[in-house]
Amino acid sequence: MPAGREDCRVWDFSTDPDYQAKLDWVARFVQEEIEPIDVLYPGTADPYDRESKVFLDVVRPLQDQVREQGLWAAHLPPSLGGMGMGQVRLGLLNEILGRSQWAPMVFGTQAPDSGNAEILAHYGTAEQRAEYLEPLLDGRIVSTYAMTEPQGGADPGGFTCRAVRDGDGWVINGEKWFASNYPHAAFVIAMVITDPDVPVHRGSSMFIVPRGTPGMEMVRGTGLSGEPVGEGVHGYLRFTDCRVPAENLLGEPGTGFTIAQTRLGGGRLHHAMRTIGQCRRAMEMMTERIASRTTRGEPLSRQQTVRHALADSWIQIEQFRLQVLHAAWQVDQSVETGDPDHKRAARLHISAVKAATPRLLVDVIYRAVHLHGALGVSNELPLMRMWQGGPVLGVADGPTEAHKDVVARLLLKDAVPAEDPLFGSEHIPTRLAAAREKLAGTLGEAAGAR
Repeated sequence: MPAGREDCRVWDFSTDPDYQAKLDWVARFVQEEIEPIDVLYPGTADPYDRESKVFLDVVRPLQDQVREQGLWAAHLPPSLGGMGMGQVRLGLLNEILGRSQWAPMVFGTQAPDSGNAEILAHYGTAEQRAEYLEPLLDGRIVSTYAMTEPQGGADPGGFTCRAVRDGDGWVINGEKWFASNYPHAAFVIAMVITDPDVPVHRGSSMFIVPRGTPGMEMVRGTGLSGEPVGEGVHGYLRFTDCRVPAENLLGEPGTGFTIAQTRLGGGRLHHAMRTIGQCRRAMEMMTERIASRTTRGEPLSRQQTVRHALADSWIQIEQFRLQVLHAAWQVDQSVETGDPDHKRAARLHISAVKAATPRLLVDVIYRAVHLHGALGVSNELPLMRMWQGGPVLGVADGPTEAHKDVVARLLLKDAVPAEDPLFGSEHIPTRLAAAREKLAGTLGEAAGAR
């Protein structure tokens, strides 16, 4: 920059060169080393099976390479073996990992283990961290998070799974629904009601329930659409006089709802950035298709409607990407300052991102499917499987409608009613009269004539 001139940049959208070099390595690594595993092992349960040959012989060595790069479990603080990244940097990393089903597992950031690790890191005792967090961080085990119930998914106020204190332990009775990866999990973190006489945000608690605990059973495994009935990895769990020791309580009784929010906020941003990675991959397929195919003797690239589909996809992805990174920045600001206003702004932006995520996936991948014709809806391309993620993300971690309601309530919290409830503060005749009165002394007759 020439001497005497100040840097005129107010906002900087560039990435630190050293971190960009890391991201470039990740992009090559995912494409060359991990995406081939996606093709060979496409099952949703495959990445979580710690006894499989592919995990022991292929994934473990790849995880070692990630550790050598200093990118293992990047969402956790350095004291726990992570990088202590803020949400913006995590977002840029997850954008790349979202291209591959196996990539989060290779990088130690897969759900629900990443969120469970955060819970254990923040609220676990030294004994709990040694028994559950350390092997989880090392990648030797996986875990399950059990929150929703058959009769109460989006509304925690409808939860009935309850724990009652009995001597030196707690006894759990009730059911949990869609507890992901339960068949492979070494332990479950379950949110249950411990005080039914107060609102759920003050009457729920979190418990660690080890695999094999008497009284915890899987009624059946539930899969996603297209998977064989009864073979899914999302457990429908039943607790019948399931006793856990008092030391398996996470945090204090009644803090379960607060603990849940610790894991959900960042997870929603990670899902969003991974969605961008999937949409970019779909757009690459769309671009390749348009550049390769002809119809009625003309390249597809000459068709205006086709070009518009590509343009709409790029615009939608870029708009959403900036929204997510801005939300991540808001979270980083709230952590740095601890200001309640910053925390509220972060919550607003997280919910807005969560509400917008499924629409992006549905829209972009639908266009890619449509432009591929019959091939696009077949099982010879990954597009239909990717598209299904849109409806899934519309209900995971809270349905879209619930997050829209959070956005609206936060926006309305500081809303000021108009002095004139009939016509509002922007009513032109009212403003015109006020403007005439204000400027009459300066402009005289000219102001009154208008």
